[in-house]
Amino acid sequence: MTKTTLHQCGSYLYRPLLLAFVSTYAFAQPSPKVEKPSDRLQLTVDAIMQDPKVWMGTSPSNPYWSDDSKTLYFDWNPDKNKSDSLYKVTFTTGKTLTASQPQKVSPADRRLLPTEPIAAFNRAHTQRLFERQGDIYWIDVKTGRIRQLTNTVEMEANPVFSGDEQRVIFRRTPNLFSINLQSGELMQLTDFRTGAKKAEPKLTDEEKFLKQDQLRLSTVLKERKAKKDEADRISKADKPKRPKEIYLDDKQLFNPQASPDGRFVTYRLSKNATNAKNAQVPTYVTESGYTEELPARTKVGAPLASQEFFVYDSVKDTVRAVSVKDIPGIGDKPEYLKTVANAKPDTAKKTRPVTVNGPVWSEDGKLCVVVVRSQDNKDRWIMRFEPETLKLTLLDRQHDEAWIGGPGIGNANSPGNMGFLADNQTLWFQSEADGYSHLYSINVLAGGQKKQLTSGKFEVQQVLPSKDKAYFFLQTNEVHPGEQHFYRMAVNGGERVRLTTMTGANEATLSPDETRLAIRYSSSNQPWELYVTELGLPSAAAKKTLASSAPIKLTSSQTENFKSYPWREATLVTIPASDGQTIYARLYKPERPTGKSVVFVHGAGYLQNAHKWWSQYFREYMFHNLLVDKGYTVLDIDYRASAGYGRDWRTGIYRFMGGKDLTDHVDAAKWLVQTQGVDANRIGIYGGSYGGFITLMAMFTTPDVFKAGAALRPVTDWAAYNHPYTANILNEPQLDSLSYRRSSPIYFAEGLKGYLLICHGMVDVNVHFQDTVRLMQRLIELKKDNWEVAAYPMEDHGFVEPSSWTDEYKRILKLFEERL
Repeated sequence: MTKTTLHQCGSYLYRPLLLAFVSTYAFAQPSPKVEKPSDRLQLTVDAIMQDPKVWMGTSPSNPYWSDDSKTLYFDWNPDKNKSDSLYKVTFTTGKTLTASQPQKVSPADRRLLPTEPIAAFNRAHTQRLFERQGDIYWIDVKTGRIRQLTNTVEMEANPVFSGDEQRVIFRRTPNLFSINLQSGELMQLTDFRTGAKKAEPKLTDEEKFLKQDQLRLSTVLKERKAKKDEADRISKADKPKRPKEIYLDDKQLFNPQASPDGRFVTYRLSKNATNAKNAQVPTYVTESGYTEELPARTKVGAPLASQEFFVYDSVKDTVRAVSVKDIPGIGDKPEYLKTVANAKPDTAKKTRPVTVNGPVWSEDGKLCVVVVRSQDNKDRWIMRFEPETLKLTLLDRQHDEAWIGGPGIGNANSPGNMGFLADNQTLWFQSEADGYSHLYSINVLAGGQKKQLTSGKFEVQQVLPSKDKAYFFLQTNEVHPGEQHFYRMAVNGGERVRLTTMTGANEATLSPDETRLAIRYSSSNQPWELYVTELGLPSAAAKKTLASSAPIKLTSSQTENFKSYPWREATLVTIPASDGQTIYARLYKPERPTGKSVVFVHGAGYLQNAHKWWSQYFREYMFHNLLVDKGYTVLDIDYRASAGYGRDWRTGIYRFMGGKDLTDHVDAAKWLVQTQGVDANRIGIYGGSYGGFITLMAMFTTPDVFKAGAALRPVTDWAAYNHPYTANILNEPQLDSLSYRRSSPIYFAEGLKGYLLICHGMVDVNVHFQDTVRLMQRLIELKKDNWEVAAYPMEDHGFVEPSSWTDEYKRILKLFEERL
């Protein structure tokens, strides 16, 4: 799941709350010297579940630089308005870097600003293109002069320079256009048309006979027809050259892209399966007073859309489909099919369905590559592509019997992090070939072996080439799995120069002139703030020294109420797993332990929470402080499938969710008893989304380990979840039913012993409320009486109303207080 969407069970991020209300809780100032339990402020659920911007403050976000690198813009809301405002800080350089106080940008000034730069520079970085309010603009970077290129009621977007930098190519849905920067000439490059082309009426045999007979009988008719045909020929020859009409029929158009010289346009067409059924989510509390249906998604295993990749050649006026049948390994069958009972004994190799992404062009326009990904997500091929001949040549194949993934690897709709170096022949890209996502290069023209540029038991998480393509700027977690730092490295590999110093997460935004870093930074007990540092220039000396200045703090966002509580810095610990692996975890220890413990399970599966920065689970973090105040020991582990630890950890749940990810929690519970003085009979567990699923599996299959559990918006049957997420891990239910049976809590409900609380939003379009309803019926039929469900009629997967958050967490606290 992306960081900004709620489309996958596991990738849920909390949305900012927009409703203001009156706080009923006041904090006193803590003693500066003493932190005794009796003196510590007592948190309440009502306090910590308030609207965050009202009592916590709002952290700065979305930083971007002006083109001259002298001003930093960012979204911020220190005034607690209904939404964020745009702020700016300006910098001057003397002997030291100095920054102005943050200033709010007026709406009038904001409308005049060019938007955030998104890689639409010319090669010299002296000009840039951007889109604003559906129109295309050009800007001179040095002078700041802006020129508006389009002014239409239609939406224009995705501007790029042509290969000769004389034209700007952009998309006016659904077609591509170019505009000449000197003459202003607007040219249409494609003519995509929705629907089907009207077929010429066909004559019957009788009609053909009559027509031919009339021409034989009448000289006048024959002469007139000849004149008309000649006039049509001349008229057609006199017409200006237009792009070929391309009818889309019943297909969807994706990523039309012109080659740098404008000759070729590549695009992908997708056709939805006609027999793929979408689920519907009923909503009961509506303005109309009637129950209404929300459109949702298909379930895993439903027929997938078919994909085709095309090339339009404007010189030859042809459209051709690219064949993938000869790609090496395209017919390979997954290993799991050899072990499932109902697999068909078909030995014929069939071309697996794939999606083609790209192309990615060299700057001189002579070479390009595409990324082909199998729809079963077990293969990713990086291939040289020659659009004139449609030839595909293999450069790199990454195969995984589980599924392809990891930072920078891309997905079905993205080629991932890659590009050409300055020689216009060497392609750089990321791969998990050695078990961790690392940086590689390969010469596209010569082919040959790829070169590994980074290595080690860490992940490369972000990659940005320098303007001159002599260096890479990288974000990695090589210092510690729970830290993120920014580096500079030569494009041929070698030593990395670390550019950030603060322990935690450093989300770096490089200035256009590459002399400054804006750093959005947080630690485990301090929310995100904005800093800036000045970079030293690459040099021989810089290879062994930290090439950046001390960071300057630009913002201070927290309210006095929030700062008055001494928020704990969780201890990062490692726990031995029963299979010999090492589990990273956050441990919260009370001053006066009661023997009670709660284990929190983060969502997503593929997400990291045992780290040294401010958690996206900030409400849970505050709730854990509340629990520790009451004497609970709280543990939060990065179980199997969590992000940040490489391929084997990521795929450790393949074909068995609720397997190693659950035994990691069981091992953690045993560790709590053995090392932290926790009472084995007083351990609770809770979590949301994937965390809710693990909670159910724990309560149903290891009931003697966890005595109470709160499962929030849980998946109860993976066969009811979506295809992109679930099919990667469990394959398809009709082909691998065993994986679904042993991974779905609903099949193990008879094992419930302790007390179970289930909380679920009724308009959840991600994990449908139907999951909980089906489990309710199962528990009723099993005559279980130690469970309850709290339903939230107006909440989706991620709650937004403070009242809902408060109600949910009061129930969770009551569960643990009464049952542990």
